[in-house]
Amino acid sequence: MKILLPLCCLVLSACAVNTEYSPPAISTPDTNSSSETHLSTINRIAPDNHPYYKNVGSDESFLKARSTVEKRSKPEDKPARNIILFVGDGMGVSTVTAARIYAGQLRGETGEENYLSFEKFPYVALSKTYNSDAQVPDSAGTMSAMMSGIKTRHGVLGVTKRVVRGDCLSLADARAPTFLELMETSGRATGVISTAEITHATPGATYAHVASRGWASDAGMSPAALQAGCKDIAQQLIDFSYGDGIEVLLGGGRMHFLPEDSADFEDKEKYGGRKDGRNLITEWTDKNATGEFVWNQQQFDNASRTPLLGLFEYGHMEFSADRESDGAGEPSLSEMTTKAIRLLGQSKTGYFLMIEAGKIDHAHHGANAYRALSDTVALSDAVALADKLTDDEDTLIIVTADHSHTMTINGYPVRGNPILGKVRNENDQLALDDNKRPYTTLTYANGPGHSGQDISEIDTQDINYRQEGTFPSRSETHGGEDVAVYAKGPSANLVGGVMEQNEIFHVMLRAVNGFQTN
Repeated sequence: MKILLPLCCLVLSACAVNTEYSPPAISTPDTNSSSETHLSTINRIAPDNHPYYKNVGSDESFLKARSTVEKRSKPEDKPARNIILFVGDGMGVSTVTAARIYAGQLRGETGEENYLSFEKFPYVALSKTYNSDAQVPDSAGTMSAMMSGIKTRHGVLGVTKRVVRGDCLSLADARAPTFLELMETSGRATGVISTAEITHATPGATYAHVASRGWASDAGMSPAALQAGCKDIAQQLIDFSYGDGIEVLLGGGRMHFLPEDSADFEDKEKYGGRKDGRNLITEWTDKNATGEFVWNQQQFDNASRTPLLGLFEYGHMEFSADRESDGAGEPSLSEMTTKAIRLLGQSKTGYFLMIEAGKIDHAHHGANAYRALSDTVALSDAVALADKLTDDEDTLIIVTADHSHTMTINGYPVRGNPILGKVRNENDQLALDDNKRPYTTLTYANGPGHSGQDISEIDTQDINYRQEGTFPSRSETHGGEDVAVYAKGPSANLVGGVMEQNEIFHVMLRAVNGFQTN
């Protein structure tokens, strides 16, 4: 049997220079005002007031995307008080289709007739995921597109394509405003959730501005970057000073916040990864005396205040299928989503919440469809809860992916054939390839599952099975095709057709501000 070996996903991060702008905290709008308060002029988001707007104001991709969304906007469009953005990392169309079937089959159905929760949303579009310098993208450039409204380079976060990857000094005129920063400075509450490390590319793009995603902590930074005064992603998170700070932060990655001489809370044989001697968790708790830091299930369950920082693993959080075996216990994506919505929902001015199912991508890189589909179903469950806990009248929910993967759905399997199984035809006979060997419905174009072996006696539905890859690769790669965007709630009609990925930023901005005649 092919066993899923521990996947060493490349964790990239980045930096910032000494001239980092520190915006002043603003007054929180009157919490006793009506639900229409967010529509007043004082609370509208004005990107051109952001210190980094000058870096995107003339960017062609920014201006074109803004214009495209403006043309879709209509006077009758309803503004959104709250925005929730779900990102299934690596959740391409084939992943959605396979997970839909998988979820149905878990209930004893044939599966094909099933729908994931977000597939019932009324507005659907396709998103073009390329980076400014890459035909097949990475998560850093794609999430930066969604968070900052620009097309930018592979491997950088929160910066324009003018940046030189890995060059801290090139950040001076390249940082781009993020939607989370804009929401904070307008008086809204914000939250970030990820089943990956909280410093990973997708969550990192909501708050960090870095020339290389590889610098999650100072341990991964080059001497030149350190000498130039770059800030690593974890430090930027702790030093975040827009508005009154991020209210909810939940994910993994404790190693990037602990110094080398500090043992991990859960895995005592592991030590922090920071070389500068700083304990960023202690620094965060010192700055947020009324907040809560949690690292296990029990603490999470009891948490009731903001700001809330939860770091539930030394590295990435567990796959959904493995979560129950975690020693200290960690919350599910649904539990984190519920907690965040209930805490952020206390804000009278609205909120922005980004929720990433990051482990879909990790499973695909390991050619392990079982875990990829399980985590996609977990995302669907979290979306269903978010939909139930919010009101369509004031909350825009968008579900999308940053990029795809190379997983395909093959052969001519009979209706109801196990999606993780071998292809069987209408006579319940195994379909054979030209080498007279059976093959699975799900395969990858490349990856560590490549073997060419006869799988006749192998249980391809086992949790650890690696699907075959056409050619060998240590880690399966991303795919370059469009991904889907699903939306419901106020201004969801701005999502439609074939969109540039960076238009999602402008959709959210337009939704919060409402229709404007300019």
